[in-house]
Amino acid sequence: MAYGMGQGNQPIIVLREGTDRSRNKEAQFNNIAAARAVADSVKSTLGPKGMDKMLVDSMGDVVITNDGVTILKEIDVQHPAAKMVVEIAKTQDTECGDGTTSSVIIAGELLKKAEALVEQNIHPTIIANGYKMAAAEAIKILDTIAVSVTPDDTEMLKRVSMTAMTGKSVGGQGEFLSGIAVKAIKAVAEKSGKGYTVDVENIKVEKRTGGSIAETEIIEGVVIDKERVHPRMATQVKKAKIALLSVPMEVKKTEVDAKIQIRDPSQMQMFLDQEEAVLKKMVDQVAASGANVVFCQKGIDDLVQHYLAKASIFAARRLKESDMEKIAKATGGIIVGKIDNLTKNDLGVAEVVEQKKVGENDMVFITGCKNPKAISVIVRGGTEHVVDEVERSLHDALRVVGVALEDGKIVPGAGAPEVELSLRLANYASTVGGREQLAIEAFASAMEIIPWALAENAGLDAIDMVIQLKSAHEKKGAAAKNMGLDLDAGKPVDMLKANVIEPLRVKTQAVKSAAEVANMILRIDDVIASKKAPPAPPGGMDGMGGMGGMGGMGGMPGMM
Repeated sequence: MAYGMGQGNQPIIVLREGTDRSRNKEAQFNNIAAARAVADSVKSTLGPKGMDKMLVDSMGDVVITNDGVTILKEIDVQHPAAKMVVEIAKTQDTECGDGTTSSVIIAGELLKKAEALVEQNIHPTIIANGYKMAAAEAIKILDTIAVSVTPDDTEMLKRVSMTAMTGKSVGGQGEFLSGIAVKAIKAVAEKSGKGYTVDVENIKVEKRTGGSIAETEIIEGVVIDKERVHPRMATQVKKAKIALLSVPMEVKKTEVDAKIQIRDPSQMQMFLDQEEAVLKKMVDQVAASGANVVFCQKGIDDLVQHYLAKASIFAARRLKESDMEKIAKATGGIIVGKIDNLTKNDLGVAEVVEQKKVGENDMVFITGCKNPKAISVIVRGGTEHVVDEVERSLHDALRVVGVALEDGKIVPGAGAPEVELSLRLANYASTVGGREQLAIEAFASAMEIIPWALAENAGLDAIDMVIQLKSAHEKKGAAAKNMGLDLDAGKPVDMLKANVIEPLRVKTQAVKSAAEVANMILRIDDVIASKKAPPAPPGGMDGMGGMGGMGGMGGMPGMM
């Protein structure tokens, strides 16, 4: 790769042979094209009338979804700029749980507008600066559109949840699932200072194929996908005292290889008796603590299972660490790492621990806990794909209700905030002046992509819809800023009345992350890509028969 000329017009080689390099406008336009391709791939899934994608991975597994982040995670994206756009969706999902598609589409549109400005020879740094100012102003504007919401306003929270689920394949059960989402979030919300904190991790979602979506249920307690270890154990234990063990109830094997030589058959019997005594002692220690239920994170020996059943102790083994933590939280128990140290103070308490059949398999239900801050939802559906998509929808719903509770602020949906931003940012641009004004105007018009895509996906005339929305927002009156697109009637409607509502954070996060990524991509003016390593030959050889580790002949000393 030549770079500059030396004496006598001799090119100076700086980069390794085979390195790809694109510079200035070529690099920018390449990156923008890649980022826009990602945005276009999810654009058709936006909104209640959005289409679904079927993704088939290399193993032939099928995922059917219209959840932006799921689609982008499943697609194996190669281009580095496209990977940056996928990151926006992931961040949006982590922060808000919803709005992943919107944030990616906005980023794609910001880059499209920037491309036109770069072609007019406006320096990318100026565009990036303008975008930064516009994003900061947009956050302020969004705050003025927002309406407060309190935890007692169940109906409003239900609407927030419904909005997050519209367009997802939940078989007309949106209202029902929203009720579950709100109930679940309110159960785990913890007061901190003036506000609330909501950890969605405390809501355990278990999937079960079979039945219909309407059979999805919420359990105030913890459900684990395990069954009792021994058939002689009772299927139900009332007034449960629960021991939580993170150690195996088995005889310890030595870390190093050790041999025990037994020369006399009676010694063999002694050896076996000793092993049995150790195992029985474990059960006696558990029983002495007063426990009648044992949940073990590791294995339980067959003999221990027999003794536990004899002592009328219910036991389940090989639980996930996350499940153990949830049970500990719900029952007030302490996870113990040494059976000798187990005392009655370490035990958790629950009204009932029982094994019940759900679908084809058994599950263990722990209910009537003293601190039901950990709860479970069992998602049902006709097929595996339905259950998976319902679970994804429910995840979005739980997250948005949680975010709305934490922030206490909501905004109208259906393109209303974006149109308001578009108009107000255009006014703001004229007060800025300078070349940044062009970038802020570009940012303002990029915001129109959301109502545009919503209309397009619903088969409406996008130009007409955006014009109607803008004129509705320019009218006087308090409701003007709430006007969003009613996709059935094909006209602007007050979205707070139409119950299309989103948490404020979904919008602010989408604008922030889209602007940041657009700026990052714009500022790249040189892409230097190293030559890819050739794939390894099959069979682990280096293509030289038995001379694998020597890189062919060249690696052998004395042959050079």
